[in-house]
Amino acid sequence: MAQMSKSYRHGQILKLIRGQAISTQEELAAELKKTGVETTQVTLSRDIRELGLVKTPDGYRQMSRKHGGPDLDTILAEFLQDVRVAQNLLVLKTSPGHASSLAIALDQEEWDEVVGTIAGDDTVLVIAPDAGTAQTLHGRLLGNLGE
Repeated sequence: MAQMSKSYRHGQILKLIRGQAISTQEELAAELKKTGVETTQVTLSRDIRELGLVKTPDGYRQMSRKHGGPDLDTILAEFLQDVRVAQNLLVLKTSPGHASSLAIALDQEEWDEVVGTIAGDDTVLVIAPDAGTAQTLHGRLLGNLGE
């Protein structure tokens, strides 16, 4: 089995705990193994600590991360200039230099409609799973502008 990077392993752990109830390290290790990530108990314990995971009655959950930046609504209101839909993609135009901030804020929301984002200087490409979801996301973004 190939050695996975810590960053990749952390991403897989977060993906697993967000998608299902996992209550023990043994369950987590077994689910990771199914994704091709093998790890030791010591490494897994360290990962859980570094990711800020806590055990809840519904399984492991990540403590809410406080990010120092403004929230999505603030960034949308200040910097979003245009939203265009193309199939399952949305192209968001911002003022120069602010696309990355918008992409980060959108990623942190962890909306089901967003598969991922790619940011340039003044443009964010938002990938939705399908064209219908892209239309829904378009409405949600405009709704968050509060106008």
